[in-house]
Amino acid sequence: MKYTEDHEWLRVDGDVVVVGITEHAAEQLGDVVFIELPETETQVAKGDDIVVIESVKAASDIAAPVDGEIVEVNVDLADNPGLVNEDPLGAAWFFKMKVTDMEQLDTFMSEDEYKDMIG
Repeated sequence: MKYTEDHEWLRVDGDVVVVGITEHAAEQLGDVVFIELPETETQVAKGDDIVVIESVKAASDIAAPVDGEIVEVNVDLADNPGLVNEDPLGAAWFFKMKVTDMEQLDTFMSEDEYKDMIG
């Protein structure tokens, strides 16, 4: 897996990347009460805000980590946003995207580098 400075994780499967938020991010958010996901077949550019998360503490956005197309969203999160708190690295993935330029993934952190960052 790869990690972003914005506390997202990316699991690479061929030319598709599965994206979610880290356990650290889920803990910082507190209880998640609402998630708005992007539409499939949406073209996104790195940095575009594409997911809205609302928790008891705050609302925040998740940006596209790379350029590509949204090919699937986790519809289970709409009915059960608390999955983010229960299983952030597994069942609570947000979306899958087909990546336009796989080299963009080279800039992200390894798990050890991410752990060092969050200290």
